[in-house]
Amino acid sequence: MNKVLIEKARKFVESECRKPTNKYGYGLYVEHFVPMQNHAKKLCHKLAGNPEIISIAAWLHDIDSMMIGRKDHHLTSARIARDFLEKQNYDPQKTTIVLACIEHHRQSTSFNRETLEEKIIADADAICNFDMLPGLFYVTLVVEKLTPILAAKSIKKKLENKWRRLHFNESKKLVKPKYQATMLLSEEITKP
Repeated sequence: MNKVLIEKARKFVESECRKPTNKYGYGLYVEHFVPMQNHAKKLCHKLAGNPEIISIAAWLHDIDSMMIGRKDHHLTSARIARDFLEKQNYDPQKTTIVLACIEHHRQSTSFNRETLEEKIIADADAICNFDMLPGLFYVTLVVEKLTPILAAKSIKKKLENKWRRLHFNESKKLVKPKYQATMLLSEEITKP
């Protein structure tokens, strides 16, 4: 396993998160990238995925979000990752797999994920949504300017979709208590 390259990818992401141009702030590193890496490692271990591919893809999957923006970030993150990996002289065949993981990680897209690694990255990213409910409320209330009821409905719908699109029972086991609690809370908040 190429631990040196994995560490370079981690440092690259962390340095981008520290830049003042990152509108999400350094919290994105601590609250999304690190948990994403941890979930991806757990799933990789349980499902016997390729840990090198998983680690690199997990670090780089959202690199564009803080550099440019969220729109089509799965595609632009893959381009940034390709440039980064080429500069590191990373194996072209492995690069192709890493890029597919990044391009296909968004569950809101209809990509057909073919490899175990693509599915692990998509699930790990989805699981992170259940970890950071405050972040979801921040986006819906502050950024999208929804009312509290509409924000709760939006979050409920988003998390129901994430839950349905998880690929593995192992993923559902990791997140089931949080999913159930969120659904219960959402129902209570949105009662007439």
